[in-house]
Amino acid sequence: MNQEKRSVRHLAAIVAADVAGYSRLTSLNETLTLRTLAAHRKIFDKAILKFGGRIANTAGDSVLAEFPSVVDALDCCIQVQRQLEKATEGQSEEEAVRFRIGIHIGDVVVNGTDLLGDAVNIAARLESVADPGGICVSSSVVDQADGKIELQFEPRGLQKFKNINRLVDVHAVALAMSKKASVSDRGSSGQVTQTIRYCRSADDVRLAYSVVGSGPPLVKTANWLNHLELDWELPLIAHWLFGLSKHNSLLRYDARGNGLSDWDVKDVSLDAWVNDLEAVVNAANIDRFPLLGLSQGCAVSIAFAVRHPERVSRLILFGGFAQGRLKRVSLTQDGRARIEAVGTLMRLGWGNDDPTFRQLMTSQLMPTASTEQNKAFNELQRRSASPDCAVRYWNAVNNFDVLDLLPMVKVPTLVIHFRDDLMVPASNGRLLADTIPGAKFVSLPGRNHVPLEHDPGMPQFFEEVAAFLHPAH
Repeated sequence: MNQEKRSVRHLAAIVAADVAGYSRLTSLNETLTLRTLAAHRKIFDKAILKFGGRIANTAGDSVLAEFPSVVDALDCCIQVQRQLEKATEGQSEEEAVRFRIGIHIGDVVVNGTDLLGDAVNIAARLESVADPGGICVSSSVVDQADGKIELQFEPRGLQKFKNINRLVDVHAVALAMSKKASVSDRGSSGQVTQTIRYCRSADDVRLAYSVVGSGPPLVKTANWLNHLELDWELPLIAHWLFGLSKHNSLLRYDARGNGLSDWDVKDVSLDAWVNDLEAVVNAANIDRFPLLGLSQGCAVSIAFAVRHPERVSRLILFGGFAQGRLKRVSLTQDGRARIEAVGTLMRLGWGNDDPTFRQLMTSQLMPTASTEQNKAFNELQRRSASPDCAVRYWNAVNNFDVLDLLPMVKVPTLVIHFRDDLMVPASNGRLLADTIPGAKFVSLPGRNHVPLEHDPGMPQFFEEVAAFLHPAH
């Protein structure tokens, strides 16, 4: 029998779900992602029917369903997330197909099989701020569930969502299987744990961030191809991150276009990265903090410090530069041709299993690296961005220009540079220190642009940073 096509309005609990990082997952392995998605959807669909729900839409990686009861909707989604968590055991965060789920209760319009109305839009927005494998709900869901189901909710605060004309009070369901990434502490026998969270930028890009350590906050801007998980797991810079978090709560994030943040984005630029930094510190509820930039992260840090001087207490710039290669007066015609050639090679060879091209970049970034470190960094680059993202990232960095902003920096600034840095010569660091009022310049022994554990200047680096951040000590 054909379903009647007239519109019907009623109250319902709406469940909206999608796969976190779906574009990135399909870029890595489309066949595996689609096969896994189909298996996960069977689990999801079966649970919806079991708990008395109705599936309204399943386009692409998304699921939209309605339930007559909030309790049934919550029971369904909790069971789904726990079953899917078991299904992804043994997989890395990068490869795991995880649903984000949003639940809201409100008035909906049923038109044929479709669900329409503000309640649907709010559920979809709640889904967008949920952690992978997590569930976010509105305060109306919390109120309706009170006393009917044994659950704890973590308040996420009032949030402004796109195309929703009121603030929404967001809560996360406290699932027992909350995702934690455990990493070895190379400096001791203990463990460092980080909880990866997500927020949305002003232009609706999903950004991954984490906090490790304890003590006063220290915010590190993103730089060339970070990955919140792999940065700890591979034998490269875990030593550096541990050192920075030894006496501080270290906040890091993956920039748009790479790592665990969204890859498929419209805008890759200095201004967009500055806006992303603002979104992350706002989500982490950090009002005032010291800011550390490495490499092109220095330009992002400088621009943010000029835009928000009231929020930055101190500025640390390590291996930085004020202008990208395409903006420097010293650029030659041959130099421009080399930059363009690298971009072309990136597009053609970045995603290949053969690391030959990526090794060209690795050799510039860390010329004293061991064979194991070279292999690890080549793999980090391949797994942190698609070829298209890497090219856009490369072009954006080469067009950076914050030279005119340097005299406008009004916070205490420490500039550190390895004196024989092959990728970014130390003259770039000296220019930063000479132009930023009152900045201190420290030159350290070393040839690498990416700091490695064996670099001779690393012990002094940590001493200088500690003295700058904690002068009373």
